[in-house]
Amino acid sequence: MNYIITGGTGFIGTHLANLIKEQDENARVWNLDIVDPGKLDGLNEELRMKNEESASTKEIYKRIEGYTTIKQWKSPVRDGETRKSTFVFCDVRKPIENLPFTPTPDDIIFNFAAVHRTPGHPDHAYFETNIRGAENVCAFAQKWGIKNIVFTSSIAPYGAAEELKEETTLPTPNTPYGISKLVAEKIHLGWKASSSDHKLTIVRPGVVFGKGENGNFTRLYWAIRGHKFAYPGRKDTIKACIYVKELVRFIWWRATSLINDDRLMINDYTADIFNCCFEPAYTIEHIVGAMKKVTGLTQFVPDIPNWVIMPAATAIGAMGAPMGICPARVKKLQISTNICGKKLAGCGYKFKWSFEEALEDWFNDNGRKGLL
Repeated sequence: MNYIITGGTGFIGTHLANLIKEQDENARVWNLDIVDPGKLDGLNEELRMKNEESASTKEIYKRIEGYTTIKQWKSPVRDGETRKSTFVFCDVRKPIENLPFTPTPDDIIFNFAAVHRTPGHPDHAYFETNIRGAENVCAFAQKWGIKNIVFTSSIAPYGAAEELKEETTLPTPNTPYGISKLVAEKIHLGWKASSSDHKLTIVRPGVVFGKGENGNFTRLYWAIRGHKFAYPGRKDTIKACIYVKELVRFIWWRATSLINDDRLMINDYTADIFNCCFEPAYTIEHIVGAMKKVTGLTQFVPDIPNWVIMPAATAIGAMGAPMGICPARVKKLQISTNICGKKLAGCGYKFKWSFEEALEDWFNDNGRKGLL
């Protein structure tokens, strides 16, 4: 049996591989990706952060298709850590073939391959990878008779709005990324419908945080710590979120339960969508407060009116968006991602961490030196 993780070099895929190996040290975990961790994990962090291009990094980039995506990539693996999966170069934008192992019908595919940073990519990049990738992953599963896929979608298909979104809410995506993820969901659902033996789980995570994320929560922590964060016109913005270790625990539980637990076969639960977030979702004020409490920060966080912060963000964005500050990111902070997690909470899966416990665990993973 093989565990096949497309996009496995990334943040979530790395944590899933770690969890699988914790469960079974002899498990065959394959990382199908265009990012070779053996070449890029060791790149100097400062060099990557500054996006400088020495001769050595240029040579690496030249050997990897998807140049613009790789150029912005940051490794979730820290110094002294090793990966738990076997890397196989695979571009999901093309048919998946010539693998160094023989797939079997009992394998599980965890489809994480995606272009997701938004804003940050030209529109066509989202469609090329997220839609064509979904087609090729499903075709690969069909070819080899693989019956179990977990697809990591996003909450982006819901669109930007303050209203509470449940799994049954009509998707109204308003970004190329959100549109591409919704289409990818439909492609996977089409694969599921092609056979009663097929099992499909679609997860729509909120903001995923944890060790190696290099994303929203990491930027928030260091901005607070450096006196560089202010509430952008409001404190009650809801930001649905999930700890990465919790997310992969649920993904693993769901995928293996579909094999081992006949109770999940009732009412066609073999094809299901789950919002993945803490329930209830938290406001940005709660998130900041919990982050400060767990990490011992005492910095004051001011509340800056919208009529001040948006012109400032525009000016900073014109200077190259240091610290990622630009109008688009400020607007993302101002709009709630009000996602309902009741279905996840009531499906039989037991959360291991509360929100504060998750932050504490992340802090401990970094030697209580910060959130990285």
